[in-house]
Amino acid sequence: MALVRVLLADDHVRLLADVRTRLGKLFEIIGTVENGKEAVDAVLRLDPDVLILDISMPVMNGFEAAALLRDLKCKTKIIILTTYEDDEYIDAAFSAGACAYVTKRRLVTDLATAIREVVHGHRFVSPSLGR
Repeated sequence: MALVRVLLADDHVRLLADVRTRLGKLFEIIGTVENGKEAVDAVLRLDPDVLILDISMPVMNGFEAAALLRDLKCKTKIIILTTYEDDEYIDAAFSAGACAYVTKRRLVTDLATAIREVVHGHRFVSPSLGR
């Protein structure tokens, strides 16, 4: 079975490196980008299975990028990885087309599980958020 192809998008370079190291043992990391526009361009060019997407990024935020990819009917599954834990952000993420919502403080325990869940057609929210 082929490895799940993952693209990472976050404007914090150290976080990108950390996530790449953690996930690289389990999935094929096909690239990293640092803003929402680069994320959209990379998805259209590379066709990843999963896009890990931060909300607060320059040029185009994660919600805008997710909504644009949704409107373009991209099949890439989107996982929001963020510090925001409020219900309004979770609802906005799913409205924009995300399949999962993971908090950065739960990255170690939840992100790989979220990837596996969305690849199998399920939604995922970090259990610590009580949803």
